[in-house]
Amino acid sequence: MAHYRLPDTKNFEHKIDGKNTHLIVLRNRSGMQVAFTDYGARIVSILVPNKSGDLTDVVLGFDSIQDYLKADEQYHGATIGRFANRIAHGKFRLDDQTFTLAQNNGTNSLHGGPGGFHTKVWDRQVSFKKRVDFYYCSRDGEEGFPGNLRVSICYELSEDNMIIIKYKAETDKKTVINLTNHAYFNLNGEGHSDILNHILTIPSEHYLPIDEQQIPFGFMSPVEGTAFDFRTGKRIADEISNGEEQLERGSGYDHTFVNTQNLSRCAATAFSATTGIHLDVHTTEPGIQLYTGNFLTGNDIGKSGGRYTARTGFCFETQHFPDSPNHPEFPSVVLEPGMIFESETQYRFSLKKESH
Repeated sequence: MAHYRLPDTKNFEHKIDGKNTHLIVLRNRSGMQVAFTDYGARIVSILVPNKSGDLTDVVLGFDSIQDYLKADEQYHGATIGRFANRIAHGKFRLDDQTFTLAQNNGTNSLHGGPGGFHTKVWDRQVSFKKRVDFYYCSRDGEEGFPGNLRVSICYELSEDNMIIIKYKAETDKKTVINLTNHAYFNLNGEGHSDILNHILTIPSEHYLPIDEQQIPFGFMSPVEGTAFDFRTGKRIADEISNGEEQLERGSGYDHTFVNTQNLSRCAATAFSATTGIHLDVHTTEPGIQLYTGNFLTGNDIGKSGGRYTARTGFCFETQHFPDSPNHPEFPSVVLEPGMIFESETQYRFSLKKESH
């Protein structure tokens, strides 16, 4: 197995739009190490002990800020906002006003637009090497969204190998919000294999089918009898190429599963028999987007020298549903002045001899 280490902090000392960037490292007594950068309030590395007792880096990413700036894939580990996922035709209405966004994914607006939260240098505060808080104020009209939005994200590393992410936001004008983290996981270790042997378990009974533009249509469909049934656990490889129309439209899995679990119950799990590393995801969000890295190009070379080709990472993006502002039947993404948006997601890492 590869020998993994954290990137050099010097490679993250840079200036973007007049603001300094840094690498911030959290460690716990169990040996886990997690690195973040204030560029995009993003996760850079997650080093977790594997079944041999060695550290495995389980997220895709780069060794320097320059590599993030020039990457084909802009979203590695980043905080996504103001609106994660797609908004059809880059348009939505609030009350009697139409708001127009950049179309950066065919005719869709994707992940907050080309100048979304992933491109911003956030302010930061580190507490006791156990948590880091990032802060950003998104101005009224930024990327077409209304309202001055104040956002904070707290990442905390627990002693039992859990990364707790808490999002909070307030606005001075009615707006829409959908925040997530876009970490690409590879529990075999980043840069050295695809993710097709991972066993995923997702207890969702429904998912959101998508049209040719990858926008949800209808409301939700049962997973039963489809490639989207992960309720009892299966390898990503098992049905990803079975020719179902929905898989063709996403070039693989790129779909939202409807999450009915609360924070105390698991919304999704992944397991690598190669390393023995097991990931449980818990969230307050109503959806979890499974994306199997179908559009990774291979142009990006990661931290340990491996090329990030298609399906070398997968995402569990905890979020509200895609295109929610245009679907009144979906859980609301509207944030009003005086309200506080709060959301929590937990990535819990452990070792298992086999998947359950």
